[in-house]
Amino acid sequence: MRKYIDAFFLFFTFCFYHAQAVKKTLPCYDLSEVLRVEPTSLYKPHLDASQSFGVKLLKDSKTVQKYINSGKFHKIKKTGKGYRVQKLDYSRAWMVSKGKLMLEKIGTRFSKETKGHTFTVSSITRTLEDQCRLRRVNSNAAMGISSHNYGNSFDISYVRFNNVLKNNPKMELALEKTLKYYYDLGRIYYIKERQQSCFHVTVRNY
Repeated sequence: MRKYIDAFFLFFTFCFYHAQAVKKTLPCYDLSEVLRVEPTSLYKPHLDASQSFGVKLLKDSKTVQKYINSGKFHKIKKTGKGYRVQKLDYSRAWMVSKGKLMLEKIGTRFSKETKGHTFTVSSITRTLEDQCRLRRVNSNAAMGISSHNYGNSFDISYVRFNNVLKNNPKMELALEKTLKYYYDLGRIYYIKERQQSCFHVTVRNY
């Protein structure tokens, strides 16, 4: 009887660890389901702009590293004139060159308009794996393809200025004024996301 119990225990242990190993190698998302989600008419221009940079859909860390190694993605500094990047748990501080340049321009103009104040970047480039992990803690995270998945989008909080979490209507207005300036120039698209308290900004391939 003892040997049967031992054999069952070994079999159970093998099955458990095998299942865990398989789970680790499989993506946490179903690509067919992700691709099936239709973007809204408001969001579609963001995706069209993202796909114009020649970056393929970022599925995991390996695909991001490929673009870093090729020089296509550029590192975003933690702080710059007019902005700072918060700790990123579900995204990566890398973007295409025009994305990096546009963030810096927005920061510089905002700083000038507000006499030295800073805004906070809350999210940058995400892979589908990052997005999946984010969805586990935030049900509002996009179910389908996001423009973050191409390395030319970032989010700016409109409730955190000068690294202080607090509603600041004056700073929020100045930030949106800055974004509208670049929108009118045909450099960006942006959406005010009320659930996330941020402006979702997508850089166009101008």
